[in-house]
Amino acid sequence: MSAFLNSATVTAATAVDPACAEPLPVLGRDVTVPLVTGGEVTYAALDYAASAPALQRVWDDVAAYAPYYGSVHRGAGYLSQLSTDLFEQSRATVAEFLDCRPGDQVVFTRSTTDSLNLLAAALPAGCQVFVFETEHHASLLPWTNAQVTYLNAPRTPAQAVATLERALADRDPYGPALVCVTGASNVTGELWPVKELAAAAHAHGARIVLDAAQLAPHHPLSVRDLGVDWVAFSGHKLYAPFGSGVLAGRADWLQEAEPYLAGGGASRKVARREDGGVDIEWHTTAARHEAGSPNVIGVYSIASACRALKEAGFENLVARENRLIARVREGLADVPAVRVLSLFGDDAPRVGVISFVVDGWNSSHFAAALSAEYGIGVRDGLFCAHPLVRTLLGSEPQEPGECGAPEAAPGERSLNAIRVSFGAGTPDEHVERFLRAVKELVADGAKWQYRTEEGRCVPAV
Repeated sequence: MSAFLNSATVTAATAVDPACAEPLPVLGRDVTVPLVTGGEVTYAALDYAASAPALQRVWDDVAAYAPYYGSVHRGAGYLSQLSTDLFEQSRATVAEFLDCRPGDQVVFTRSTTDSLNLLAAALPAGCQVFVFETEHHASLLPWTNAQVTYLNAPRTPAQAVATLERALADRDPYGPALVCVTGASNVTGELWPVKELAAAAHAHGARIVLDAAQLAPHHPLSVRDLGVDWVAFSGHKLYAPFGSGVLAGRADWLQEAEPYLAGGGASRKVARREDGGVDIEWHTTAARHEAGSPNVIGVYSIASACRALKEAGFENLVARENRLIARVREGLADVPAVRVLSLFGDDAPRVGVISFVVDGWNSSHFAAALSAEYGIGVRDGLFCAHPLVRTLLGSEPQEPGECGAPEAAPGERSLNAIRVSFGAGTPDEHVERFLRAVKELVADGAKWQYRTEEGRCVPAV
């Protein structure tokens, strides 16, 4: 029954020279795309911060299990029992990947956004929430039923801790409080001082939830060591794009809250009363917030990705990614028209997420040219982190200009940015092609004409 649960042999990773390390195999690495200038080229996927490609290992594990797919929990048939084993052992795999504490719960959701909305719905009455304006909207916006304090963007990690400590010192010391913080910025890639922020939160009687959407795919993550109360992340950023996410951490607030969704699976017992009403006994396990038929394949794909990353060795993955980061930053620094965005400065540790602006260019136009003329996929805009990007750009909300028209003259403020992001599956050639394309576009301009369509630049027919 457990054939698929241990489909790979765990081997100890040995340190390798990052200059010689190969990227992990991912789907789509051989896909070719047409260029508007003629011909085709292998697609360079450099938008990992939005959705990372599926690891080949994840795809293979899912394909091996798919014929044995069955209902989860309470099914008497063999495939149902196998799928239930798979589902629950995947929960244990994720708990191990996150280094959870005894008693922590792993709840499967749809995404980071879903996870944080679940936690927001489970907050005790009167809870105060403290969140930096630098957060992704997934962790900035869900707290509508709480008293929220938005903290200004810090310019150093130490300033982040000091800002939080000052805010917490002024709160009601007897009421519940929650701090929400990102692990790695989805705009700058910079790592946040999560352990220090967690210590500050606990010193003032508050709890803390970590948005690890950008951290978990790039760095080892220990709930126990960081001291966070909860962690949330998405499968589609962890090389497992099958529609699942995770909220893991302390059980008490989750057990005491009303189920996130009411329905089958969340209820332990339902009975009619004589007065015509219904008595409901809800589960106190993770099932309390997992109503409905669970996404077994999505959950299993997350577990598969967790195993694959651990087996590859985060030490090796981080070393290789740091080399790519250094190469991208060095290459962009050689182009005077390019300005890389940063909160904490050039020396801050970061993951493979880099945002920048180009003098004289509309960001949508630049991104469209990278795609249409070079086969390179990046992202442009405000990256669902509007307050942060506007802080970094020093610009106020405005409608973007027409395609081809610069958002700002040289020396003036841009309205949007361009983001390049990469990870364990990124070949060196994709990075080098991106840097060549940036230099050519800045030096020579676009080879094609572009027009505005529904607010975005697209190649003119």
